[in-house]
Amino acid sequence: MKVSIIGAGNGGITAAADLTDRGFEVSLFGATGFTDDLSAIEKNGGITLKDDKGERLMPFSNVTADIERAVAGADVIMLTVPGFAVENIAEQLAPVVTEKQVILINGAGAMGAGRFVNRARQLGIDKSFNIAETNSLTYGTQAFPEAARVEVSLYVKKVFLAAYPSSKTDELLDVCSQLYDCLVPAESSWHAALENGNPEVHPGPALLNAGRIDYSEGEFWLYKEGITEHTVKLLKAVEDERMAIGKAFGYHLEDATESRANRGYFEDDGRTLKELFNTSEVYSNIKGPVSINSRYFTEDISSGLVLWSGMAKAAGVATPNIDAIITLGSTLLDEDFYESGLTLDSLGFSGQSAEELIRSV
Repeated sequence: MKVSIIGAGNGGITAAADLTDRGFEVSLFGATGFTDDLSAIEKNGGITLKDDKGERLMPFSNVTADIERAVAGADVIMLTVPGFAVENIAEQLAPVVTEKQVILINGAGAMGAGRFVNRARQLGIDKSFNIAETNSLTYGTQAFPEAARVEVSLYVKKVFLAAYPSSKTDELLDVCSQLYDCLVPAESSWHAALENGNPEVHPGPALLNAGRIDYSEGEFWLYKEGITEHTVKLLKAVEDERMAIGKAFGYHLEDATESRANRGYFEDDGRTLKELFNTSEVYSNIKGPVSINSRYFTEDISSGLVLWSGMAKAAGVATPNIDAIITLGSTLLDEDFYESGLTLDSLGFSGQSAEELIRSV
């Protein structure tokens, strides 16, 4: 199978190294602003991959800033880009992708597949896209693009996948499972978005540590110092509201402990959620957020909590804690996330009930 990876950041460089290691034919596309990252790979002669098997160089040279060249002949085109970049990538990719190629958005679930299709339609591109998205990146990883190096702490054990529309999920799951055997079917893109764990874990506790983050000047570790006996209460309150939204939509959602144990981030051995985060071999090695302007605030509020809040209102579910985080985050960052974030209106579902939203995808 030939795979084209769109996005030369954390997930993209990791996927390029991993899939090459496993025998796939891989190309890697980086936008113009990432040409330095691509140059580092060329200079290094490949990507240095460190994981539980040790450290080795994955010879890799098929890097390009030409998206048409990147995707030519690919069976699967995998997007490893932040949520806010989906529409921009759609503008570049939709004109050149064929109806036979499969598009996999591999990252934090935020209705990316529907947004891709919507942007294509706005551009007058009326193709029948084979497109699916996950609820979470398939790796626990840190990439160092300037050194063409990745350090994989976890190959995730369970990731939800939803096609858009959901009637294609089984078909696209068969294809994408050839890349990742951790994939399981989600009921819809709404379901995948509610299984995205980042909006639940990141913004609330990070918000309560805002002063510490400012003072630390980059030396802050959310999972081992910011998840405390008190900040975890806000995390759990958001979890309760998310679970209530899921129930209203008819989905059985995994809670914070179950989801991360299933993914492999820690083992559910009866300890508290605080203890599990603080001592996780994966999480405790992740630094950040290093500033208030990080994705822990911006993306996880705008593409996560704002979407959940809108879904809750459509279903008649109260979300006082989610809404409080959105409001306070808007104040701290001088940005109205209710205005700029991912809303049902911006997705084209204005005024629809939960039942109508379920049928729409």
